[in-house]
Amino acid sequence: MSRRANCWDNAVAESFFGTLKIELIHPRIFSTREIARTIIAEWIEVFYNRQRLHSTIAYLSPVHFEDNYWSTLDQPKTP
Repeated sequence: MSRRANCWDNAVAESFFGTLKIELIHPRIFSTREIARTIIAEWIEVFYNRQRLHSTIAYLSPVHFEDNYWSTLDQPKTP
């Protein structure tokens, strides 16, 4: 999150938390905080980072996008 009067990096965090609330939090009622914590962590690690497509990165999952990035660095540059 950013400093006061610097909203640019705040937008990413707000977008993430908005998605988290809409897709996971609001449709459910959690019986305990521990269950909520476990389900949210699983949603982030399994679904959000590995399966959910993100429009800002060409409709790829973050893991797939990062794999593509690192594989392009391994390729020799052609003149």
